[in-house]
Amino acid sequence: MKKYLVLPAVLLSIAIGYSQKNKNAYELASPNGQNKIKFELVKNAPKYAVSHGKTEVITPSDMGFLLKGNENLSTDFEIKSVKNSTFDETWEQLWGEKKNIRNHYNQLVVELQQKGKNKRKLEIQFRAFDDGVAFRYVYPKQNVKDSIFIMDEKTTFNLKEDGKAWWIPANRENRDEYLFKDAPVSTLDTVLTPLTIESKSGLALSFHEANLVDFASMTLVNTSGTQLKSDLVPWSDGVKVRVKDTFTSSWRTIQIGEKPADLITSYLILNLNEPNKLKNTSYFKPYKYFGIWWGMHIGKYTFWESDKQGATTKHAEEYIDFTAKEGFHHLLIEGWNKGWTPAWYENKMHMFSFTKSADNFDLEKVVEYGNKKGVALIGYHETGSNLINYLKEVDEGFALYKKLGMHSVKIGHVGSKLNMKEMHFGQFGVNYFRYILEKAAEYDLAVLYHESIKDTGERRTFPNMVSREAARGQEYNAWSEGNPPNHLTIIPFTRLLSGPMDFTPGIFDVEVKQGYPGKRVHGTAAQQLALYVTIYAPIQMMADLPENYEGKPALQFLKDVPTDWEDTKVLEGKIGEYITTARKDRNSADWFLGTITNEKARDVNVSLSFLDSNATYEAQIYADAAGTDETHNPSEVAISKKTVKASDSLQLHLGGAGGTAIRFKKI
Repeated sequence: MKKYLVLPAVLLSIAIGYSQKNKNAYELASPNGQNKIKFELVKNAPKYAVSHGKTEVITPSDMGFLLKGNENLSTDFEIKSVKNSTFDETWEQLWGEKKNIRNHYNQLVVELQQKGKNKRKLEIQFRAFDDGVAFRYVYPKQNVKDSIFIMDEKTTFNLKEDGKAWWIPANRENRDEYLFKDAPVSTLDTVLTPLTIESKSGLALSFHEANLVDFASMTLVNTSGTQLKSDLVPWSDGVKVRVKDTFTSSWRTIQIGEKPADLITSYLILNLNEPNKLKNTSYFKPYKYFGIWWGMHIGKYTFWESDKQGATTKHAEEYIDFTAKEGFHHLLIEGWNKGWTPAWYENKMHMFSFTKSADNFDLEKVVEYGNKKGVALIGYHETGSNLINYLKEVDEGFALYKKLGMHSVKIGHVGSKLNMKEMHFGQFGVNYFRYILEKAAEYDLAVLYHESIKDTGERRTFPNMVSREAARGQEYNAWSEGNPPNHLTIIPFTRLLSGPMDFTPGIFDVEVKQGYPGKRVHGTAAQQLALYVTIYAPIQMMADLPENYEGKPALQFLKDVPTDWEDTKVLEGKIGEYITTARKDRNSADWFLGTITNEKARDVNVSLSFLDSNATYEAQIYADAAGTDETHNPSEVAISKKTVKASDSLQLHLGGAGGTAIRFKKI
């Protein structure tokens, strides 16, 4: 790892500008000088503004908090000190979408103190990166010794101009499992982050947060015009944040790109998190997995004990046989434990056991059988959002997995509220999800969260946080109206900006012939293959039934495509229309490419300049067969090979809701 620290005295001349007329105004520039933050006290109130080059992005905007008792922590301030520094390092992800990440920023820290009787202090930390800006609040320990109740955050984001926002609503029953819509910023209500905006100036912006610890999650609400305001997710009693003596907010982040694709290869969120804290990480390596899962969503099996029970010892051994035969090594089994009922997904305080096997299932026997075949089981804990029950049993449940040599656990939280009371995104949920993550590390368990708090980059600090759902995934195609084709061309520019997603791709029988009448995947099988490249996760499910993979040549792509990458490049894309992504395997010289389109057929010209210019490759192409689209032979995949070099380009045709996946093997 390379680290360079520049002396503060040098930084004064390159990153901080002082207003000659206003001693309370400071300007911080990113290393390349493009992104700038201006901070100033205006009538004793802190304000900030953001620009990119000559373009104003955020005009002067409010900062601070409202505390209990209507105490205002957003005005009556004076500046006590200003500190500045720069930081430059390159660090290595243990696993990820890019191996080596540069963390280069300039920082301004402003210490404020109120003039009133309590003389409360508030520190605001600003960081300017070449790919965006961030700031957070630190309330240090001070003479006022009391519990702190934050009732509101005053932070606003006054956009200079309107733009097209890609959004999903906040504080709804299905959490973040909604389809993204686009609308002018000026028409928004309360929305979740990441919030992606295509500004009228041509810039691509993403508003989110990083390093969320012991604080409420930030949503954004439109207050007037193009002003967005932080709206912290509250406790059930209305308090936003409750702490003692001190607090540190998450970083409020604004990623800035010249085009939407630039947002995808921004690592600002990760860079704002702390380095790896885990001493032992050897138990997790990225992988692909099968599961007794899709069959239950399409109605072939049940989650609960019945004559169609999915999680039986017999089914598990059959799946293990298939997994081993095809050369894979991980299997997820849902519904293995006691407590499942036909009403398991309803808002009730369900009582699951996390140690007792369901009838017709023997966990120890199945694990032993898997060990003989080289197939590891992925544990599954569905809490039903009854955390009172789960926290009583979690140590025992994790200890069982460790005893059996299992090193991954999927943890679900179906329910509109935790304990039927608190929202998943509030401070209660934030603390719960972090607690379980750290608890899992004690038992050498990697965690896959479903129905969870959004990702804010904690996988850098705790690399056992390997993936999560936190969006509308594949299962909606099994039992609802399904995800429209454009959903897959939106989430790389929105939800996936926060981190890996367990979308569960890989459905070959996209018409779901064994499922519920009229329910299907709204896309082609070739598009499903391409998702392994366009959607990043260090673990990727091959979600279909074993019989739908049997004898299918396209299964070879799933055998070849890795889940751990040396580098990622987004070649082109337009939100809601199409995306083309290339990634280099971390453990070989191979590159992989995925390109997908919305409901419209599309011809894509792909420059191969990302390849090694001194090498020749065999392009193994998995494309929509001729005449194939969502409604015409959608399961047909045309496989071909072609010798290519970096100086070449490929002309690809994508059927409506289609895609193409390519492996470039160096020869």
